[in-house]
Amino acid sequence: MNEVKSKVIAGAEPFLFIGNGVGILLSHGFLGTPQSVRELGKLLNKFGFTVYAPRLSGHGTSIYDIEEAKYSDWLKDLEAGYLKLKETCHDVFIVGQSMGGALCLQLAAKFPDIKGVLTINAALHVPAYDQYRNGNGPRFVAEGAPDIKDPQAFEITYDSVPISAIHELQKVIEATADQLKNVHTPILVFTSKLDHVVPPSDSRKILQDISSKFKQQIVLENSFHVASLDFDKGFIAKSCYEFIKKFTNN
Repeated sequence: MNEVKSKVIAGAEPFLFIGNGVGILLSHGFLGTPQSVRELGKLLNKFGFTVYAPRLSGHGTSIYDIEEAKYSDWLKDLEAGYLKLKETCHDVFIVGQSMGGALCLQLAAKFPDIKGVLTINAALHVPAYDQYRNGNGPRFVAEGAPDIKDPQAFEITYDSVPISAIHELQKVIEATADQLKNVHTPILVFTSKLDHVVPPSDSRKILQDISSKFKQQIVLENSFHVASLDFDKGFIAKSCYEFIKKFTNN
């Protein structure tokens, strides 16, 4: 995909917070931007980690850009981010929210030297999009407000989504389900107790199907789907820190 056709929305830019030799690749979700994980990134950086969050192709600019984006573009964006961190970090962990979590699972399957994968409400099924699976529907579909419990939170996102982008998301989901058995990396799965976008069965499937010897799940009691912007973000950061220090010598 040729990036960038449209101007990047202010605040949606990728970010890199320099820290020690332990790197964290942080991925936003479908229709989101690095802004949705920036506060989490700052908290992780305060623990000393180097944190990088790329902007996935077609996100944070225009719905016409994401209409042309492909699932392979998003995976390549994350791969490039991982390789960027590998240049300066001796250990790299990957953290992904929603679709970003699914992409991180694929990355973990491809790169076994990744030290750990942490998912936040990773998407293996988005029921609201099932009706568009066979190509039916208008060119663009209206999106509701982001699923966040904290009324003060704000997420940069699109207010509509192209059918073509929904189909690419569904390709991500299908490919991730097929790759779960190839994930051997230690994993921490965050699951919101109440998520209006992704069902809790997605987390159960991940934990059931992956081949990792170390599997841990943490239920988020006070956040909806976009948990990185919600009430539990500080708890998520602390839990990530405790998980990461188990698997690094830094």
